[in-house]
Amino acid sequence: MQNDSIETLLLRHYGSAVQAPVALEEKLCASVRQEVAKLNEQERVAAYLRERRFSRRKAVRLVAMGTAGLSVLSVGMASLRTLEAWLLGQDVTKPAYS
Repeated sequence: MQNDSIETLLLRHYGSAVQAPVALEEKLCASVRQEVAKLNEQERVAAYLRERRFSRRKAVRLVAMGTAGLSVLSVGMASLRTLEAWLLGQDVTKPAYS
């Protein structure tokens, strides 16, 4: 990809007969500032996570909570399937392929 200036890209896209869009420079500057702020925030969070220490107990607790959440979700989905089958009058004990 070439490293063209904004003016060159605009001329190539719109031609020389068309004026530049209204407040183009301000919009571009605002967009660049927003991207810089987003990158700075990501770098700040990454640095915080690198510096923060996690104890084994805290790591095990996080894993256990995640696993428990998935178990609850799984039981809830199975209960919904059973309830749906009961409401529709279908036998869920038979495999689908028989």
